[in-house]
Amino acid sequence: MTGFILLAIVAFSLIAFYVGRSSGRRFVAAHGPEVHSRPVYHGAYVAIWVGMPAFVLVLLWLLLQGTVLDRLILATLPEALTAGASAAEQALLLSEIRNVAAGRIFGTPSPEVIVAGETLLRWEGIARWAMLVVAVALMILLLLGVRSRLSPRFRARQGFERTMSGLMIFSSVVAIFTTLGIIASLVFEAVQFFKLVPPHEFFFGLNWEPQIAIRADQVAGAGAFGAVPVFTGTLLIATIAMLVATPIGLFSAIYLVEYADRRVRAVVKPIMEILAGVPTVVYGFFAVLTVAPAVREAGSVIGITVSPNSALAAGGVMGIMIIPFISSLSDDALKAVPRAMRDGSLAMGATKGETITKVLLPAALPGIVGGILLALSRAIGETMIVVMAAGLMATLTANPLDGVTTVTVQIVTMLIGDTAFDNPKTLAAFALGLVLFLVTLCLNVVALRIVQRYREKYE
Repeated sequence: MTGFILLAIVAFSLIAFYVGRSSGRRFVAAHGPEVHSRPVYHGAYVAIWVGMPAFVLVLLWLLLQGTVLDRLILATLPEALTAGASAAEQALLLSEIRNVAAGRIFGTPSPEVIVAGETLLRWEGIARWAMLVVAVALMILLLLGVRSRLSPRFRARQGFERTMSGLMIFSSVVAIFTTLGIIASLVFEAVQFFKLVPPHEFFFGLNWEPQIAIRADQVAGAGAFGAVPVFTGTLLIATIAMLVATPIGLFSAIYLVEYADRRVRAVVKPIMEILAGVPTVVYGFFAVLTVAPAVREAGSVIGITVSPNSALAAGGVMGIMIIPFISSLSDDALKAVPRAMRDGSLAMGATKGETITKVLLPAALPGIVGGILLALSRAIGETMIVVMAAGLMATLTANPLDGVTTVTVQIVTMLIGDTAFDNPKTLAAFALGLVLFLVTLCLNVVALRIVQRYREKYE
């Protein structure tokens, strides 16, 4: 039903646009240059004021419908079922009623629950039809009302542009508040974690074993939340990835800008950028099936023991994945250097290599560094490749041939399962997430500042 309502809103908006534009054309035919706005703005103004309120109404209706129906269903239940029930018990009862209404019956529900499920199903049908009727009635009234406002001197263009500006401001506010909400949830849960685990143990502890007993009869570790091995593992893999990606990405950008002709560039650059679109799980398979065995084989040939899951395999493949980030941004930075600087250097007798190293690279350095920092943020946040190729054990080591783990992998593993959200094991994921958020935020801010400085210099 919701899909049909959205289609009805689109259809009514198109009809409203046609009606408004037709009115504008009649104004032009009757009054000529005295008409303030073009017919298309009359149509757009009517369409947006017919479709937008109806769309907002449907969204609010869908958001509030479940809560209202739950309240009404609880009010219809016998007092014996709801008297003295806590909020959690009422939520459990409503969940059982919704399952019965949806046909998902487990065990033998009570007759009162079966009746409530049938009632809920009937009310949901009524609510959907009521939403359709109200939305259509609202659009008809708005169409008639907005159409009556149109006139030859009506400022339809200004009205449409003000409405679009309001929508853009609203979208920006939603994005800002969403970000603030994410930060607030991270900070709140991290504070709850630090009430259970001292911050100095988390930031300076050398042992990361978050496995603790969930039930009283369960055999498990006591739990250790020293995150230093997790941080060093993240740093080790990110360093290997950057050592692979930075020279390859930078040299490929220099080749494409300074040495490749147009036909080669037209082929090589899209191929390089295809790497950025490959799913990370594919890189993970490549790492675990091809690179990791190759690393172990190479180690056995020279007599070095290599772990089945190594930081070298994960970091190397991750470096291949982020090559397009560095290559593309470095390419843009090198191409943005004014042609006069390059020609001036060559005119002074410098070779092409000297021009690249002494003129182009210093001039493009802010843009290149910005691209490298953005790629580093991508490497720190990568999860799938590390899960498949580096392992899950938090080992405090600087040896790239050992298995390590990263912050993102630990966040994933700690939030999988039936652990309660007030458990230190679960809350530790939010503490790691907060640290990861702050690190990537700092890297992105530094990168953006460098890129802005670069753009201001050459625009």
